[in-house]
Amino acid sequence: MVILRIEHPTQDFATWKAAFDRDPADRGKAGVQRYSIHQPTGNPQYVLIDLEFETVAQAERLLATMKKVWSTGAAGPALGGEPRTQILETKEVAEIET
Repeated sequence: MVILRIEHPTQDFATWKAAFDRDPADRGKAGVQRYSIHQPTGNPQYVLIDLEFETVAQAERLLATMKKVWSTGAAGPALGGEPRTQILETKEVAEIET
């Protein structure tokens, strides 16, 4: 599994979520299999998104698309700063029995 992690400040989570839900990059067609949205506890103005892909190439293509979206201002007031990104390869996932 390959993950594109995007994180950035946001001026307002509800505004950000509405922009995310508009899906200007068409995540499904880009190969996103699943995504998760996180916020640090105690910081409602920061968001982290993990987008899961089958291949690194798919993640790289979506990242290039997102950079265009961010540069055109299509994200509107949702972004509170420059997004940080990383493409990660999952090496292990385990469930812990208790």
